[in-house]
Amino acid sequence: MRLRPTDGLHRGATLPTGVTDQRTRVRRRLHVAGLVQGVGFRPHVYALARSLDLAGAVWNTGSGVVAEVEGGPDEVSCFCRRVGEEAPPLARVDEVRVEEVPPLGGTGFAIRPSEHAAGRTFVSADVTICDDCLADLTDPTDRRHRHPFVTCTNCGPRFTVTTGLPYDRATTTMAGFPMCAACAREYADPADRRFHAQTVCCPDCGPRLSLVRPGLPAAAGEEALAGARRLLAEGGVVAVKGIGGYHLACDATAEPAVATLRARKRRGGKPFAVLVADLVTAEALVDLPPGAADLLSSRTRPIVLAPRRAGAPALAQSVAPGLADLGVMLPSAPLHHLLLGLPGDPSGPPVLVLTSGNVAGEPIVTDDADALRRLAGIADAWLTHDRRIHVPCDDSVSRAVDGAEAPVRRSRGQAPLPVDLPFETPPALAVGGDLKNTFCLGEGRLAWLSGHVGDMDDLATLTAFGVAEPHLEMLTGVTPEAVAADRHPAYRSRRWAREHAAGRPVVGVQHHHAHVASTMADNGVGGGRRVLGVAFDGTGYGDDGAVWGGEFLVADYASYDRAGHLAYVALPGGDAGVRNPCRMALSHLTAAGLDWDPRLPSVRACADDELALLARQLATGVRCVPTSSMGRLFDAVASLAGIRHRVDHDAQAAMELESRARSAPGAGGYRFGPDADPAPVVAAVVEDVLAGRPPELVAARFQAAVVDLVLAVSSRLRDGTGLGAVTLSGGVFLNAYLTSACAAALGDAGFEVLRHRRVPASDAGLALGQLAVLAHRMPPNRRPGPPEEETPCA
Repeated sequence: MRLRPTDGLHRGATLPTGVTDQRTRVRRRLHVAGLVQGVGFRPHVYALARSLDLAGAVWNTGSGVVAEVEGGPDEVSCFCRRVGEEAPPLARVDEVRVEEVPPLGGTGFAIRPSEHAAGRTFVSADVTICDDCLADLTDPTDRRHRHPFVTCTNCGPRFTVTTGLPYDRATTTMAGFPMCAACAREYADPADRRFHAQTVCCPDCGPRLSLVRPGLPAAAGEEALAGARRLLAEGGVVAVKGIGGYHLACDATAEPAVATLRARKRRGGKPFAVLVADLVTAEALVDLPPGAADLLSSRTRPIVLAPRRAGAPALAQSVAPGLADLGVMLPSAPLHHLLLGLPGDPSGPPVLVLTSGNVAGEPIVTDDADALRRLAGIADAWLTHDRRIHVPCDDSVSRAVDGAEAPVRRSRGQAPLPVDLPFETPPALAVGGDLKNTFCLGEGRLAWLSGHVGDMDDLATLTAFGVAEPHLEMLTGVTPEAVAADRHPAYRSRRWAREHAAGRPVVGVQHHHAHVASTMADNGVGGGRRVLGVAFDGTGYGDDGAVWGGEFLVADYASYDRAGHLAYVALPGGDAGVRNPCRMALSHLTAAGLDWDPRLPSVRACADDELALLARQLATGVRCVPTSSMGRLFDAVASLAGIRHRVDHDAQAAMELESRARSAPGAGGYRFGPDADPAPVVAAVVEDVLAGRPPELVAARFQAAVVDLVLAVSSRLRDGTGLGAVTLSGGVFLNAYLTSACAAALGDAGFEVLRHRRVPASDAGLALGQLAVLAHRMPPNRRPGPPEEETPCA
């Protein structure tokens, strides 16, 4: 019943239930900021307003969601309180700003077309299939039964399909798929969970699956899926188009299939991750430490690294050779469930290798024509579809350490969600490093990290960086006024920053200072606070031109002092020394004054001509650079112990050393010398090896010595500075065994231990630290100056 202000009213009269006196109506406009697009927020507003009998409308804008509600004062106040408190699970409400506007009357509530205006909103990360959609997928009576693209308001692709803002179907790669009548009805029905779900689709309106095989006609739909499953069961390699890019899949239980994939992909010894159907299967393969099961089954659906279970079902030996850990993931997309098989499907491989669709060193493939070209010679067939991937996003990788998440790669399911900052930053871009590159945009108290880009030594990776960076600018609304980059003069990321500065200042940030600053920002450390920073990694350009990597800093965001470091040894041949741990072993033997005893595995690993070359290099210093790298010391010990002499991927020797140490817990006995000199440790390693003690014992004793070093140096610095917080960062601290032991020892000694929880400890988290340093050297109220050729931080 609709009443004019005076209709039927007299002293003592009452209004019918649900009808508000026009003379007491109020209207409020709410501006809601945060992650409120692509997460079902407008349907939430609609349902809440209707439940309170409020009139008005809701619509997307460039800066979030705007709602106008009109009705009784109590009902409007209730709406203003509940709209943020009861937001959908995927939403993140940062602010609800309420303003009074004149009442307009009316009784209806509508979702209006989006308003295209400047502003900032957050785009959701890609979200794994929800339980309701999984039920649709598996229900033979549902019209979306076995539909590989089933989705609703609460799940499905977001980041990788978004082409513009505000977030609507027209600004996604779903724009080319008109909704059929049935999907349109669901989209318009407030009672349906697909109400205003922009990626809603079904078998009638697409997208559609196809299987491409060289020399054969393409198959479609169920025939395509059945053909792909058959190829996998027969030992073939199938390129599978996922949400953020192509994967390469094969039967993880078949050694010939895995070995073929490894050889074709030029993977070397780098481990593969495996896809399993459920937690029960995962727990049959790995021992899940506290927190790992929740991580594995979270909406992020990362690859989770966990120790292999003794007596687990046999996987191919070449899935993860030489490692105690296995990377396991659960299905994140409907197609993953279909590949593994639904109830009633013919049996197929119970565990699949699922690895990035690329050749080693290149970025993940997203374009269909590019996939046919770049993955030719690797894949036997391509299981693809006609929904375009607008921006690549590789799998996230994580692990649980001491019950908490320790990220290894922050990408699918997390990018481009922002990280809260404990300080203000001007609009800025941090370009990260050259290995495991991610970049970062920041403004105000927010930082947006990109998905995993990759190693910047490949033209395709540089091209991918150049596409992803403006896309993230568009999504965040950040127009950088300054750029931060690593100070290494040969880094391609630094060169990109200088070439694209366009008159903006380029701030050079020392590599290990960025690692410490990243840990501080990750832990919400406010500006002005100083910490004791432990930064252990393989390579970082030092202020003196040496290769740093075993660093103890006293630092805040703006500056640092190098308070200690591993004693320098020679890195012979630059990258050749990195690729050949046996050469680092010989260099450490020389620095320790020890003979190259032919009984040592690292000496036996080198041919006579290689030994002669190394002897000349170390004697003359030709093509040798001093290094304090802890990562290179890990390599040297791995070789001395006979574990690994040559590597074909980053940290291979160190990872195998970590794996060996787990089987000899509680070992001790090695000690570093004064000023963190590794010579006594190297001598003790040699003594154990020549005495025939097992590599597992050597690995455990060495890592115990590193823990003792961290504690001893941190204690000395605390005595001198009064500082009690220690940060652990750098790629060496991806080592869960070492990180946990260091944290325990420092905690027992009364230190506050800060380690990574939201971004990786490796160079994948470097950009956040670069942004933090820039923010404190160029605060928001300081007008940017001219470009800087070099801006040291110390």
